[in-house]
Amino acid sequence: MNPMIRRAWPKAILFDLDDTLWPITPVILQAEQTLHAWLQEHAPRVAERFSIENLRQARLALLAKQPEFSLDLGELRRAGLKSAFEEAGEDLDKVELAMVNFFAARNAVVPFDDVVPGLLRLKSRVAIGSISNGNADLEAIGLSHHFKVSVAAHQLGHAKPDAAIFHEACRLLGVAPTDAVYVGDDVLLDVQGAQKAGLRAVWLNRSGSAAHLEHDVVPDAICSSFDELIDWLRREHGDV
Repeated sequence: MNPMIRRAWPKAILFDLDDTLWPITPVILQAEQTLHAWLQEHAPRVAERFSIENLRQARLALLAKQPEFSLDLGELRRAGLKSAFEEAGEDLDKVELAMVNFFAARNAVVPFDDVVPGLLRLKSRVAIGSISNGNADLEAIGLSHHFKVSVAAHQLGHAKPDAAIFHEACRLLGVAPTDAVYVGDDVLLDVQGAQKAGLRAVWLNRSGSAAHLEHDVVPDAICSSFDELIDWLRREHGDV
Protein backbone atom coordinates (compact mmCIF):
# COMPACT_ATOMS: atom_id res chain seq x y z
CA MET A 1 0.00 0.00 0.00
CA ASN A 2 1.23 3.48 -0.79
CA PRO A 3 2.43 5.03 2.49
CA MET A 4 0.59 8.24 1.60
CA ILE A 5 -2.77 6.46 1.75
CA ARG A 6 -2.21 4.15 4.72
CA ARG A 7 -5.23 3.88 6.95
CA ALA A 8 -5.07 4.60 10.68
CA TRP A 9 -3.92 1.82 12.96
CA PRO A 10 -6.73 -0.31 14.40
CA LYS A 11 -7.56 0.59 17.98
CA ALA A 12 -7.78 -3.06 19.01
CA ILE A 13 -6.64 -6.48 17.90
CA LEU A 14 -8.65 -9.44 19.16
CA PHE A 15 -7.45 -13.02 19.13
CA ASP A 16 -8.94 -16.46 19.14
CA LEU A 17 -7.13 -18.73 21.62
CA ASP A 18 -7.11 -22.48 20.88
CA ASP A 19 -5.14 -23.34 17.73
CA THR A 20 -4.34 -19.65 17.22
CA LEU A 21 -2.08 -18.99 20.21
CA TRP A 22 -1.27 -22.64 20.96
CA PRO A 23 -2.04 -26.10 19.54
CA ILE A 24 -4.97 -27.57 21.44
CA THR A 25 -5.65 -31.11 20.13
CA PRO A 26 -2.60 -32.76 21.76
CA VAL A 27 -3.36 -30.90 25.00
CA ILE A 28 -6.96 -32.16 25.12
CA LEU A 29 -5.84 -35.72 24.35
CA GLN A 30 -3.28 -35.56 27.15
CA ALA A 31 -5.82 -33.98 29.53
CA GLU A 32 -8.26 -36.83 28.86
CA GLN A 33 -5.54 -39.38 29.58
CA THR A 34 -4.64 -37.51 32.77
CA LEU A 35 -8.29 -37.45 33.80
CA HIS A 36 -8.75 -41.16 33.15
CA ALA A 37 -5.66 -41.96 35.22
CA TRP A 38 -7.19 -39.87 38.02
CA LEU A 39 -10.44 -41.80 37.69
CA GLN A 40 -8.56 -45.12 37.92
CA GLU A 41 -7.14 -44.03 41.26
CA HIS A 42 -10.04 -42.07 42.78
CA ALA A 43 -13.17 -43.37 41.02
CA PRO A 44 -12.21 -46.86 39.86
CA ARG A 45 -15.76 -48.00 39.13
CA VAL A 46 -16.06 -45.23 36.52
CA ALA A 47 -12.67 -46.00 34.99
CA GLU A 48 -13.47 -49.70 34.77
CA ARG A 49 -16.84 -49.09 33.12
CA PHE A 50 -15.89 -46.25 30.76
CA SER A 51 -12.85 -45.88 28.52
CA ILE A 52 -11.74 -42.47 27.26
CA GLU A 53 -13.50 -43.21 23.98
CA ASN A 54 -16.70 -44.34 25.76
CA LEU A 55 -16.79 -41.06 27.66
CA ARG A 56 -16.19 -39.09 24.45
CA GLN A 57 -19.00 -40.84 22.59
CA ALA A 58 -21.36 -40.30 25.53
CA ARG A 59 -20.57 -36.57 25.45
CA LEU A 60 -21.28 -36.41 21.72
CA ALA A 61 -24.61 -38.15 22.25
CA LEU A 62 -25.46 -35.74 25.06
CA LEU A 63 -24.52 -32.78 22.87
CA ALA A 64 -26.78 -34.06 20.10
CA LYS A 65 -29.69 -34.18 22.55
CA GLN A 66 -28.86 -30.86 24.22
CA PRO A 67 -27.09 -28.61 21.68
CA GLU A 68 -27.06 -25.75 24.17
CA PHE A 69 -24.01 -27.47 25.68
CA SER A 70 -22.05 -26.21 22.65
CA LEU A 71 -21.79 -22.88 24.50
CA ASP A 72 -19.90 -24.50 27.37
CA LEU A 73 -17.87 -27.60 26.59
CA GLY A 74 -16.65 -27.70 30.18
CA GLU A 75 -20.22 -28.01 31.39
CA LEU A 76 -20.79 -30.70 28.77
CA ARG A 77 -17.85 -32.67 30.16
CA ARG A 78 -19.13 -32.17 33.71
CA ALA A 79 -22.59 -33.45 32.75
CA GLY A 80 -21.04 -36.43 30.99
CA LEU A 81 -19.00 -37.30 34.06
CA LYS A 82 -22.02 -36.98 36.33
CA SER A 83 -23.92 -39.42 34.15
CA ALA A 84 -20.98 -41.85 34.14
CA PHE A 85 -20.56 -41.61 37.92
CA GLU A 86 -24.26 -42.26 38.44
CA GLU A 87 -24.25 -45.27 36.11
CA ALA A 88 -21.15 -46.70 37.79
CA GLY A 89 -22.49 -46.08 41.29
CA GLU A 90 -19.59 -43.78 42.14
CA ASP A 91 -19.62 -40.86 44.59
CA LEU A 92 -20.93 -37.77 42.73
CA ASP A 93 -19.01 -35.49 45.08
CA LYS A 94 -15.85 -36.54 43.24
CA VAL A 95 -17.01 -35.07 39.93
CA GLU A 96 -15.82 -31.57 40.82
CA LEU A 97 -12.42 -32.92 41.84
CA ALA A 98 -12.25 -34.71 38.50
CA MET A 99 -13.04 -31.45 36.69
CA VAL A 100 -10.36 -29.58 38.61
CA ASN A 101 -7.90 -32.27 37.53
CA PHE A 102 -9.03 -32.05 33.92
CA PHE A 103 -8.91 -28.26 33.70
CA ALA A 104 -5.41 -28.15 35.19
CA ALA A 105 -4.24 -30.43 32.38
CA ARG A 106 -6.37 -28.65 29.76
CA ASN A 107 -4.66 -25.34 30.58
CA ALA A 108 -1.15 -26.82 30.37
CA VAL A 109 -0.77 -25.35 26.89
CA VAL A 110 2.47 -24.21 25.27
CA PRO A 111 2.11 -21.11 23.10
CA PHE A 112 3.61 -21.12 19.64
CA ASP A 113 7.08 -19.58 19.74
CA ASP A 114 5.98 -16.38 18.00
CA VAL A 115 3.04 -15.61 20.30
CA VAL A 116 4.56 -13.92 23.35
CA PRO A 117 7.07 -11.81 21.37
CA GLY A 118 4.25 -10.83 19.02
CA LEU A 119 1.87 -9.88 21.82
CA LEU A 120 4.57 -7.78 23.45
CA ARG A 121 5.12 -5.84 20.24
CA LEU A 122 1.45 -5.38 19.52
CA LYS A 123 0.24 -4.34 22.95
CA SER A 124 2.62 -1.37 22.92
CA ARG A 125 0.56 -0.03 20.02
CA VAL A 126 -3.02 -1.30 20.36
CA ALA A 127 -5.43 -2.75 22.91
CA ILE A 128 -5.32 -6.55 22.92
CA GLY A 129 -8.29 -8.79 23.66
CA SER A 130 -9.44 -12.37 23.19
CA ILE A 131 -12.65 -14.07 22.11
CA SER A 132 -13.04 -17.80 22.57
CA ASN A 133 -15.66 -20.51 22.32
CA GLY A 134 -13.49 -22.71 24.55
CA ASN A 135 -12.62 -22.92 28.22
CA ALA A 136 -9.02 -21.77 28.24
CA ASP A 137 -8.07 -19.88 31.41
CA LEU A 138 -5.57 -17.17 30.45
CA GLU A 139 -4.70 -16.55 34.09
CA ALA A 140 -3.88 -20.21 34.71
CA ILE A 141 -1.93 -20.29 31.46
CA GLY A 142 0.04 -17.19 32.47
CA LEU A 143 -0.92 -14.90 29.60
CA SER A 144 -3.78 -12.87 31.09
CA HIS A 145 -1.59 -9.79 31.61
CA HIS A 146 -1.32 -9.34 27.85
CA PHE A 147 -5.08 -8.93 27.37
CA LYS A 148 -7.26 -5.99 28.36
CA VAL A 149 -10.44 -8.04 27.90
CA SER A 150 -11.25 -11.70 27.41
CA VAL A 151 -14.71 -12.79 26.31
CA ALA A 152 -15.73 -16.46 26.49
CA ALA A 153 -18.85 -18.02 25.01
CA HIS A 154 -19.73 -19.90 28.19
CA GLN A 155 -19.79 -16.64 30.16
CA LEU A 156 -21.61 -14.50 27.59
CA GLY A 157 -24.12 -17.06 26.34
CA HIS A 158 -23.22 -16.38 22.70
CA ALA A 159 -20.56 -18.16 20.67
CA LYS A 160 -18.71 -17.44 17.47
CA PRO A 161 -19.76 -16.87 14.75
CA ASP A 162 -22.58 -14.92 16.46
CA ALA A 163 -21.90 -11.20 16.02
CA ALA A 164 -22.85 -10.64 19.67
CA ILE A 165 -19.60 -12.08 21.03
CA PHE A 166 -17.47 -9.89 18.74
CA HIS A 167 -19.53 -6.81 19.59
CA GLU A 168 -19.25 -7.50 23.33
CA ALA A 169 -15.45 -7.57 23.15
CA CYS A 170 -15.45 -4.31 21.20
CA ARG A 171 -17.84 -2.76 23.72
CA LEU A 172 -15.63 -3.74 26.64
CA LEU A 173 -12.63 -2.21 24.89
CA GLY A 174 -14.57 0.90 23.96
CA VAL A 175 -13.91 0.58 20.23
CA ALA A 176 -16.17 0.34 17.20
CA PRO A 177 -16.06 -2.97 15.30
CA THR A 178 -14.67 -1.09 12.30
CA ASP A 179 -11.70 -0.05 14.44
CA ALA A 180 -10.85 -3.64 15.41
CA VAL A 181 -9.05 -6.53 13.73
CA TYR A 182 -9.81 -10.13 14.66
CA VAL A 183 -7.23 -12.91 14.27
CA GLY A 184 -8.15 -16.58 14.31
CA ASP A 185 -7.51 -19.99 12.79
CA ASP A 186 -11.07 -20.96 11.79
CA VAL A 187 -12.28 -19.64 8.43
CA LEU A 188 -15.97 -19.76 9.34
CA LEU A 189 -16.12 -19.13 13.09
CA ASP A 190 -13.32 -16.57 13.18
CA VAL A 191 -12.89 -14.93 9.78
CA GLN A 192 -16.41 -15.00 8.40
CA GLY A 193 -17.93 -14.41 11.84
CA ALA A 194 -15.77 -11.37 12.52
CA GLN A 195 -16.34 -9.89 9.08
CA LYS A 196 -20.10 -10.24 9.37
CA ALA A 197 -19.85 -8.46 12.74
CA GLY A 198 -18.10 -5.52 11.06
CA LEU A 199 -14.48 -6.24 12.01
CA ARG A 200 -11.60 -6.85 9.68
CA ALA A 201 -10.40 -10.42 9.98
CA VAL A 202 -7.01 -12.07 9.58
CA TRP A 203 -6.84 -15.79 9.01
CA LEU A 204 -3.89 -17.16 10.98
CA ASN A 205 -3.31 -20.16 8.75
CA ARG A 206 -0.33 -21.95 10.25
CA SER A 207 -0.99 -25.17 8.31
CA GLY A 208 -1.16 -23.81 4.77
CA SER A 209 -4.80 -24.89 4.36
CA ALA A 210 -6.96 -23.70 1.44
CA ALA A 211 -10.22 -23.83 3.43
CA HIS A 212 -11.03 -20.22 2.54
CA LEU A 213 -11.42 -21.25 -1.09
CA GLU A 214 -13.69 -24.15 -0.18
CA HIS A 215 -15.96 -21.88 1.87
CA ASP A 216 -15.73 -18.83 -0.41
CA VAL A 217 -14.38 -16.65 2.40
CA VAL A 218 -12.03 -13.75 1.61
CA PRO A 219 -9.96 -12.82 4.69
CA ASP A 220 -8.60 -9.31 4.92
CA ALA A 221 -5.21 -10.99 5.23
CA ILE A 222 -3.81 -14.52 5.45
CA CYS A 223 -0.79 -14.95 7.71
CA SER A 224 1.10 -18.03 8.80
CA SER A 225 2.63 -16.52 11.93
CA PHE A 226 2.64 -13.50 14.22
CA ASP A 227 5.63 -12.20 12.28
CA GLU A 228 3.56 -12.17 9.08
CA LEU A 229 0.66 -10.59 10.97
CA ILE A 230 2.91 -7.78 12.15
CA ASP A 231 4.37 -7.37 8.67
CA TRP A 232 0.85 -7.00 7.26
CA LEU A 233 -0.05 -4.43 9.90
CA ARG A 234 3.11 -2.48 9.11
CA ARG A 235 2.32 -2.48 5.39
CA GLU A 236 -1.23 -1.36 6.06
CA HIS A 237 -0.63 1.13 8.83
CA GLY A 238 3.06 1.88 9.35
CA ASP A 239 5.68 0.53 11.75
CA VAL A 240 4.79 -1.22 14.98
